[in-house]
Amino acid sequence: MTDSAEAARALLPATFSAWFAGKGWQPRAHQMELLSRATAGESLLLIAPTGAGKTLAGFLPALTDLTRRGKIPPGSAFTGIHTLYISPLKALAVDIERNLMKPVSEMGLPITIETRTGDTPQAKRQRQRLNPPDILLTTPEQVALLIANGEAPRFFKDLKYVIFDELHSLVTSKRGHLLSLGLARLRRLAPGLRTIGLSATVAEPMDLRRWLVAQSAGEENHAGLVTAPGGARPIITILKSEERVPWSGHQAKYAMPEVYEAIKQHKTALLFVNTRSQAEILFQELWNINEDTLPIALHHGSLDIGQRRKVEQAMAENRLSAVVATSTLDLGIDWGDVDLVIHVGAPKGASRLAQRIGRANHRMDEPSRAILVPANRFEVMECQAALDANYIGAQDTPPVGDGALDVLAQHVLGMACAAPFDEDDLFAEVTSASPYTGLPREKFGRIVQFVAT
Repeated sequence: MTDSAEAARALLPATFSAWFAGKGWQPRAHQMELLSRATAGESLLLIAPTGAGKTLAGFLPALTDLTRRGKIPPGSAFTGIHTLYISPLKALAVDIERNLMKPVSEMGLPITIETRTGDTPQAKRQRQRLNPPDILLTTPEQVALLIANGEAPRFFKDLKYVIFDELHSLVTSKRGHLLSLGLARLRRLAPGLRTIGLSATVAEPMDLRRWLVAQSAGEENHAGLVTAPGGARPIITILKSEERVPWSGHQAKYAMPEVYEAIKQHKTALLFVNTRSQAEILFQELWNINEDTLPIALHHGSLDIGQRRKVEQAMAENRLSAVVATSTLDLGIDWGDVDLVIHVGAPKGASRLAQRIGRANHRMDEPSRAILVPANRFEVMECQAALDANYIGAQDTPPVGDGALDVLAQHVLGMACAAPFDEDDLFAEVTSASPYTGLPREKFGRIVQFVAT
């Protein structure tokens, strides 16, 4: 064990050590290293395979710090949130709340944890502003709304940690550009905050390490790096159908009897598709041939929140044989009894495939099992290419790229809603965000004028 891991073990409160021992577990080396370095004040990127305990590692510095702080006595001065956890998916935030509350309650920790997503009722959001939880689990869009509020300085004044789950999927889009600007504002509201990025699939780690910390002119800053050893290699096959594979189409209806047989042979299967219409059609196709009345569910972003929560709860309780889903479930959802992933249609990328097949056997020491089902003959080649790329460990996540100007305009408007600002001060803040480091001052001024007029 490294010196940092030994030092971190000394940092682990007795309550935590007893909880690990009671489970028959030992903290992993990368979890202890991250705890030690984050406690010392370092911002970090953790790269670890599926099932390596990334989420627990990311929360350990916050949980131990909150445990030592203890419960805030009634009548004390207003205390803002301590830790902000940002997830790319609403379902992931809810899943983390469920899985994080279990160890917190088992250890009896004096910590409050709540979610805030687009599904959160307005009354609860208002109450959270008046009485914030210690740990808030949220999404990038909610961060943008929170910092655009005039009460943001008060709400975030005590912020110590910001945890980004599945960081690689957050930073490469306009959504990630807006989040980088939000992080720049959070650094101004809470200058001592530390960031922790969690990721399993990374093509260019240095891009993410720069994204996590403030940049300055003529100087490149980056967060520290913690890595965990690779887990078991996945077992991936391409369906060899007895039926005729069509030349066109994206529904793969020809393969549904064989897909149904695969579902019957496993405990729980996740069927991933690329669009919501595909999800609806394949779900109906499976029900049409479901002679055994297997419990099969549907999950995508357009469904009613109540329906989605029912499906997620049933999955967590292992009451379903299969779920047909879109990208709403392809990141980080931790359901250990999922023992098969079926990807219908070409996965459109090696990194995306790695994420989705990682939902099966969500444990580091057990191989994930996946079946790729090409919807047409041309997708047979795409599936084979994705399979080959996965076995050689290729990654195809896009680069972070320069920050989008329409996103910057949106952020400038949000900051104007929060409070009056000095243009030079806001420019300095914006250019501390990695995607906007090279933004010319003249162009920023034009953006401000565009928003103003």
